[in-house]
Amino acid sequence: MNFGTTEIILIVAVLFLLFGASRLPQLAKSLGQSRKAFKEGMREAEEEERAEKQLSNVAAPQISQMSDEALAEELRRREAKTS
Repeated sequence: MNFGTTEIILIVAVLFLLFGASRLPQLAKSLGQSRKAFKEGMREAEEEERAEKQLSNVAAPQISQMSDEALAEELRRREAKTS
């Protein structure tokens, strides 16, 4: 989608008519801040996802891989921990 010079001038003129010349810098600034906040939120979400993935790989052994004795011992340990 390519905009030519005429289309850009027309869009800017409509913006001037709708918002006025004094409001356009404020709108541009708020748009930039919103974009920055969105990017930061996306980055934080990706970091949390990576951290959760690493934690889930390391934190707990898989039940299907544990023997019955180890499973019973783990249950006793968790019960003692909560008491």
